Amino acid sequence: MHESQTAPVTTEETTMKITGAVLDSVGTAERPYADSMPLRIVDLELDGPGPDEVLIKVRAAGLCHSDLSVVDGNRPRPTPMLLGHEASGVVEKVGENVTDLTVGQQVSTVFLPRCGECENCRTNGKLPCIPGTAVNNAGTLVGDHMRLHDGDDEVFHHVGVSGFATHAVLHRSSVVPVGDDVPPEIAAVLGCAVLTGGGAVLNAGDPQDGDALMIVGLGGVGMAALITAVSLKKGKVIGVDANESKLTRAKELGADEVYTPAQLEENGVKAPIVIEAAGHPKAFETAFKATGVGGRTVTVGLPSPQAESTITPLTLTAEARTVVGSYLGSAVPAKDIPVYEKLWRDEGLPVDELISSTITLDEINTALDKLADGEAVRQVILFED
Repeated sequence: MHESQTAPVTTEETTMKITGAVLDSVGTAERPYADSMPLRIVDLELDGPGPDEVLIKVRAAGLCHSDLSVVDGNRPRPTPMLLGHEASGVVEKVGENVTDLTVGQQVSTVFLPRCGECENCRTNGKLPCIPGTAVNNAGTLVGDHMRLHDGDDEVFHHVGVSGFATHAVLHRSSVVPVGDDVPPEIAAVLGCAVLTGGGAVLNAGDPQDGDALMIVGLGGVGMAALITAVSLKKGKVIGVDANESKLTRAKELGADEVYTPAQLEENGVKAPIVIEAAGHPKAFETAFKATGVGGRTVTVGLPSPQAESTITPLTLTAEARTVVGSYLGSAVPAKDIPVYEKLWRDEGLPVDELISSTITLDEINTALDKLADGEAVRQVILFED
């Protein structure tokens, strides 16, 4: 692990210039995004960290469907907003009261800050933090602070991170330290794709010896769930996606069986634990239908707020079924990220296989198209040191 290079640095009343990807309006850009360019790459001003905050130099940031959902309007947020929530970086400054991080230490970012005191935080990850959710919806940091500016205009923070930038200021609860030996792209995806997908398996799914586990939707979160399930060696692992190339990849990563949704229904395949990771109402319906008697359907995808699915309520009773919602993998990031870091380091969890490609910040709009078209699992922006 990292050894301290200097004593913690207290807040300096300074503002620095950074470069980041800003969305000016939600749901207005037309495809292809490579032409409409909804994310503009601009220079901004970033205030130094206040009490309980840290400044990080961003090293890597993954492009996730949750970012795309803000761009296309499925997840409305206040604008202008600097997007990005799955990132890693190195601590450059710490604010007052931050005594457990040191300058030069690598951290993974987390898209839900936790107060650790509300009744939801006392559920050990089952429920999202109440004040953390409130500030995320408002586009501010904990304490309603805003540290980003475009001239005289304030720029909103994306779920407390705003990782599509050269630097970021975050609340202490939005970062988790990781070892210096973890590559920055791996450290980035640990904080979202792996935490969410892996947690859907370990925390919400909780497979026992012999339990088959099915994942519907093989994007970044779904593939993270798949490699986690494979690593457990509890029972058969089944991958489901409409994209044949993702099914091929799932087989390469250890899935015992793969199906398109049509093939799944045609063959009547079911499992006691089914994880829906696509964030689409039809995927939820597919997952529900494929859950066996007495089984558990875990939904971790984030569909549009207007999306609706149809299920048969009688099935829940007659087959003693359970439907479980899992946000952020039902995780407590400070506890769970070190678990996945250890699995990567000691057990060979193939987190690197989730990364489709590395890109530059200037390529982000083209990358949005690839994500929307289902051509990529995780594209990761690498920033120059």
